[in-house]
Amino acid sequence: MLAQIAELLVDTAAAFVVFLLLARFHFQWLRVPFRNPIGEFVVACTNWIVYPARRLIPSLAGLDLATWLAAWLVQGCALYMTLALRGWDAGGRIGAAIGVLAAIAFLDLLRFSAYILMFAIIVQVVMSWVNAYHPFAAIFDAMTRPFLRPLRRVVPPIANFDLSPLVLIVLVQVLLIPLAHLRAQLGGLL
Repeated sequence: MLAQIAELLVDTAAAFVVFLLLARFHFQWLRVPFRNPIGEFVVACTNWIVYPARRLIPSLAGLDLATWLAAWLVQGCALYMTLALRGWDAGGRIGAAIGVLAAIAFLDLLRFSAYILMFAIIVQVVMSWVNAYHPFAAIFDAMTRPFLRPLRRVVPPIANFDLSPLVLIVLVQVLLIPLAHLRAQLGGLL
């Protein structure tokens, strides 16, 4: 029972930090402005890990690698702690186990990024129906526009109804299926 509580707390805390780090990474990658309540919250919650990481890890082609690697490290540590709480022991193959944990953490970051995109799409669509001029609408539009723009060239509006967000959500769901299978296969190696 205590191990389950500890596992829940580790998963919750790590997921919170990882999602915030990924949001910060995606905000910067997609050039979403940070001068808004959401951006300020993300920056305030992640500065403690991003600033020290940036001293060691430079950016690459405009990508904030320090933030992404911090998210990867936090997710990998959370996976290790979860397995340790379940009584897992790597035995004599610690190097292979660390490699598998790193690969699973990488897949988790891809999955979480897909979840962030789906969340942004849903919020952006709802805000376009409710209040398209809300200050947060620009944030979610900036997050989804690079992904929706190519689809809007292929999927025309039907009776002034834009179906491209729905198509993108289906494509993201399709992407999540092989990621889940690959993660399960890697988990079987532990």
